Amino acid sequence: MPDAPDDVTLTFGGTATTLLRLGPFTLLTDPNFLHRGQWAHLGYGLRSRRLTQPALLPAQLPALDAVLLSHMHGDHWDRVATRSLPKATPVITTPEAAGCLAKRGFTDTSDLRAWQTHELTRGDAVLRVTSVPGVHGPGPLARLLPQVMGSVLELVRGGAVTWRGYVTGDSLFRPVLGEVLQRCGPLDALVPHLGGTKVAGLTVTMDARQGTDLVELLRPPVTVPVHYDDYGLFKSPIGDFVAEVAARRAPGEIRVVGRGETVSLRA
Repeated sequence: MPDAPDDVTLTFGGTATTLLRLGPFTLLTDPNFLHRGQWAHLGYGLRSRRLTQPALLPAQLPALDAVLLSHMHGDHWDRVATRSLPKATPVITTPEAAGCLAKRGFTDTSDLRAWQTHELTRGDAVLRVTSVPGVHGPGPLARLLPQVMGSVLELVRGGAVTWRGYVTGDSLFRPVLGEVLQRCGPLDALVPHLGGTKVAGLTVTMDARQGTDLVELLRPPVTVPVHYDDYGLFKSPIGDFVAEVAARRAPGEIRVVGRGETVSLRA
């Protein structure tokens, strides 16, 4: 009888903060611990007030194998994370964000460029992280926003991939994201950052339409959306995404998980 597959789950903390348990590995993504009413600083004098309470707090976290940081923005790595996370915590992120974290005293950053990989090992298991380039803003705005990456996560046993998922980071939809399938292979799960965030009237994260475009492009059996209702700059409600997926009969299952809830990332 074959061995039972590793458990692969996501616990949603709000915004893009999740606790991923991938077999023997535990990852925290985009730590945002600000409370309702506090301001996230986004650069160039721009800020946004948090509308919700976080469901994951530093004191509640288990031992982490790494933090996965898509980019350096105040709603993805906040002042509480800087103050509360141990400075030796491994962080997998972009070169730009790694430089920012080094200035804040973090000593174990892995700065990945597009399509580079980083591996974590525990016993006979390997977790492979591949950086996927993202586009955080249209046209010239892209040069003003932080460098952003998505991540393909692959759980490997005995040299074979037993699960593969893609966390998009704050990227707009572009057809070139189909390269995820070409380079890495079919997905078991997709975790898109949605919300239709607006800056100066321009959309800088996927809205309902773009999120559905990505589901149709990548065809994952399971999609768990995050990053959709925690800040005033988010303009595309999660209900719009669910309705758009249903109207187009996009493939796979959409699992909307509440803050503090845990969901499987297997079909």
